[in-house]
Amino acid sequence: MTMEEIETSVKEIWTLFKETDARLDKRIKETDARLDKRFRETDKKIKELSKLFTTQWGKLIESLAESGILEIMQARGIKVSKLARRLEGQENGRHIEVDFLLNNEHELVVGEVKTTMGIDDVKHFLKKLKDFLSFFPYFKGFKIYGAMVGIRIEEEADRYAYRQGLFVFKVGGEGMLKILNDLKFKPKDFSSVAKKNL
Repeated sequence: MTMEEIETSVKEIWTLFKETDARLDKRIKETDARLDKRFRETDKKIKELSKLFTTQWGKLIESLAESGILEIMQARGIKVSKLARRLEGQENGRHIEVDFLLNNEHELVVGEVKTTMGIDDVKHFLKKLKDFLSFFPYFKGFKIYGAMVGIRIEEEADRYAYRQGLFVFKVGGEGMLKILNDLKFKPKDFSSVAKKNL
């Protein structure tokens, strides 16, 4: 092979390399554009689902009032007459969120709603009850009870919550609310536990 043939071969290889490189660049740009479009579409769908979930969650909380949670608690001797939704508090960089609160002038029921309720959820909620008065000190002097509402209950979390002194509700068919505590149940007043945390 002559020097001239080698130079021609090198030029051909170099031209092929540049063409391949250009095709690869074009394909990468097309793939990036497709992925970017898919990511934007996915992000939009996630935002739509999040908005739908938030709306449905709000409706679930509202349905508690319609399902007669106040009447159920009153029948159990807790004479609450008001229902507040989504309370939030901040203190020293910490944050608390309460799904609902039932109260009268001297008693309140702090409530947590879970789509799936497990034992860890109950433990987390018990800590929230312990911290409650440090975020909402104006309820000092109130009897404080806890209530958990589950759509789906796992790990016998309902029994665990019952043993911890919590009211336990399950959302059944057509959004109906059912209390799982029997008539022997004595709710725990968490006010003394919460006061220790002040």
